[in-house]
Amino acid sequence: MSSIHTDMAVEAHEYFSEKNKVPQGVKMNKRVFGGLCYTKISITDEEGEKYLEKPMGTYITLEAENLRGSDRESYKQSRNFLAKEIEMLLEKNNISPTDPVLVIGLGNWDITPDALGPKTVSSLFVSRHLFEHLPESMTENIRPVCALSPGVLGTTGIETLEIVKGITQRVNPKCVIAIDALVARSIKRLGTSLQISDSGINPGSGVGNHRKELSKETLGVPVISIGVPTVVDAATITENAFEGSVEILKESDNSNLFKMLSTLSSEDRKRLFSVALSEMTEDLIVTPKDVDEMISDLSEVIAAALNTGLHSKDVKKLM
Repeated sequence: MSSIHTDMAVEAHEYFSEKNKVPQGVKMNKRVFGGLCYTKISITDEEGEKYLEKPMGTYITLEAENLRGSDRESYKQSRNFLAKEIEMLLEKNNISPTDPVLVIGLGNWDITPDALGPKTVSSLFVSRHLFEHLPESMTENIRPVCALSPGVLGTTGIETLEIVKGITQRVNPKCVIAIDALVARSIKRLGTSLQISDSGINPGSGVGNHRKELSKETLGVPVISIGVPTVVDAATITENAFEGSVEILKESDNSNLFKMLSTLSSEDRKRLFSVALSEMTEDLIVTPKDVDEMISDLSEVIAAALNTGLHSKDVKKLM
């Protein structure tokens, strides 16, 4: 996406809906439940794909300001909502409660903001091997689940798609669930938002590091992605700061600087500011200082939601 750096469908919708009429192929439904904001965006045709520059599918965003930190109520609410959405997307894609599922933890263990996928996978209840070695312990409430953290191209020398495709052909899952860290456009969404989609995933796209996509077209089975924004590019932060400064200047009737800036349109101001800072912010991304705790908390939320959503009973007793 050349004009906006984000993996979040809700942010792409916010950005482009300010400039253009929303086409028929894009539907949005937004609701608020207590401290949780639920947004569902559906892209149903090629016109919608071009508009949001994202593949057709369903994109669900859960936002909770208190998700980061020790607010256990937000944790529980987000976990339950995410588990329910996982169940619904599996049902939508005709995945039965007994069908095997492969979970992929995308990212790099050695880079904290990119470790969401591997850390989530480490907390999953995997059960595929138990059906072979302890079949008497398995019930209709447990589905075969296997998991893998394939690493990144720079450390393996192998494209993630090649690894996942090979594993998929070998274990024959009915669905692949990919977990990855995302890039946001708003710093307010870092660690406070969860996105789940059934359109697959293109690792690294938010920061311009495009890898081969994991999708039904490339793997032969439905691909559900779950992600949390953990970084934002520096250009976005400076742009937001600039717009905030303009609003402050606007409150001062005697501000000559604002009078000068007010002669420019919002787009012209952003363009001017972007040109001035493009060289300083190029290729820079920013993450919160408490990213270690953030990744730990959110990987726990996602793993708990998967353990609940993939199996039809509480699996804690079996772990």
